[in-house]
Amino acid sequence: MGRLAHTVYLAVLTGIVVFVFITLAFYGRSYYTTPFHERHFHEQNELLKPSGFVGHGIGIAGSAFMVIGVFGYMARKRFRRLSRIGILKHWLEFHIFLCTLGPVLVLYHTSFKFGGIVAVSFWSMVAVVVSGIIGRYIYLQIPRTIEGREMSLNDLNSMETDLYDRLKDQFQVAPQTLTKMNTALLQAVQPEETNYLIRIVKRFLFEQKLVRQIKQELRDQGIKGRNMRKATRIFKSKIILNRRIAWLSSMQNFLRYWHVAHLPFALIMLVIMIVHIVIAALFGYTWIF
Repeated sequence: MGRLAHTVYLAVLTGIVVFVFITLAFYGRSYYTTPFHERHFHEQNELLKPSGFVGHGIGIAGSAFMVIGVFGYMARKRFRRLSRIGILKHWLEFHIFLCTLGPVLVLYHTSFKFGGIVAVSFWSMVAVVVSGIIGRYIYLQIPRTIEGREMSLNDLNSMETDLYDRLKDQFQVAPQTLTKMNTALLQAVQPEETNYLIRIVKRFLFEQKLVRQIKQELRDQGIKGRNMRKATRIFKSKIILNRRIAWLSSMQNFLRYWHVAHLPFALIMLVIMIVHIVIAALFGYTWIF
């Protein structure tokens, strides 16, 4: 999948989630804003209540999406027979899509009324979604090959050298510019005892400032137009790569700790969801089946 196709792919997945959220909010805005004790008399009650035609249906769909998203991604990671089907990175993105769309549908299935054991499952689901967002950020900070394999420090240093050579040979960037950038990157490393959130903010501000300085250096050297954009893109890649090298060990540790927090919430959510489905079926809530 090329860069443009991948961008379109991600945009479509994001658009679907946003579209579903807004559509359901618009369609049921009157019902969802009605006090709970008055909803029984609302004209949309038979459709949007948790056991209603629409409410029950989106609950089934949301549950199915989450189960498929969780177990599909787990199967792709663990079974060799599936290793040739697509790239792990794309599987992860589709896993995130299903495990975001699913909770959106389940949220509307509850009609924003939480209670009993289902509340435990719902808040576990919220914890899974929030921790998933955090996990996605951590995952992106660990450089990987196109197949999803973590890259070693030697791989990263080799990539950084290649970027340096391209800037020097292909775009004729002045050596003093490269030296100035390397010196600035070395000085950007924050002490480990510094609060991690502060380190992220400071690093982001530093990188934005450095990119602006580099652009001005390139203009002063007469690099313009398409070459300017390409050289700037390579500089940004080098800056990001340098950050990931500096944070590699920390991010690998964070990812291990993250799994410890993420998986229990997912298991609690799935177990209670299954109990909820079984009880609903025993009470005769079978939707259209």
